[in-house]
Amino acid sequence: MTAADIGGRLTELALERRRERSSAADVAAAVLRDLILEGALPPGSRVSEEAFIGPLEVSRNTLREAFRLLTHERLLVHKLNRGVFVRRLDAADVKDLFQVRRLIECSALLSAGKAGVPTLSAAVEVGERAAAAGRWVDVGTANLRFHQAIAGLVGSRRIDELMHQVAAELRLGFHEMGDPKAFHESYLTRNRGIVHTLAAGDAMRAESQLRAYLNDAEYEMLDIIGRR
Repeated sequence: MTAADIGGRLTELALERRRERSSAADVAAAVLRDLILEGALPPGSRVSEEAFIGPLEVSRNTLREAFRLLTHERLLVHKLNRGVFVRRLDAADVKDLFQVRRLIECSALLSAGKAGVPTLSAAVEVGERAAAAGRWVDVGTANLRFHQAIAGLVGSRRIDELMHQVAAELRLGFHEMGDPKAFHESYLTRNRGIVHTLAAGDAMRAESQLRAYLNDAEYEMLDIIGRR
């Protein structure tokens, strides 16, 4: 995204988030989290106060509180005398994230069964449309939304909030993977395969497919980060 694109997206996200949250710091943190999830703020990029105060229409102190919230969530890091930056994941982060994903997503898929098919199928279609248009960064975002949708089958607001944070951290890992098409294409096909299996009434096999999928994705990400 260009600076102009990010500015426009900031305004859109801020309007959306103000409908959901009362605290200005929470709104600012949610908007920045969404930008990270969408791939607009890659790891290592500096997050300057000057770039966000205007579009978010918040005070400097409010924005600093949002930075603190996202630092606590391990999305940002403060570097002494240098400023605030988007974090880079290390191997321990990746292992922990995928452990959380296996616990939540595999259980959610089993508990929902065929009832989850319409929601998950719709999420896959978003990724397929992005792939058909060659928008592979958007395919990555759609993939994250698909996995959030799996967790969302539980119907828990707390799990939804946790998975939104997990998805934002995972996007930091996606940036390390190089060509987004090479990384996401096979997983998009596997997303559709999981939905087909679930639609056939075999939740146990769908869960097994998802677990293998998560294991493979973790291995790929660890391999790249290990070589970084």
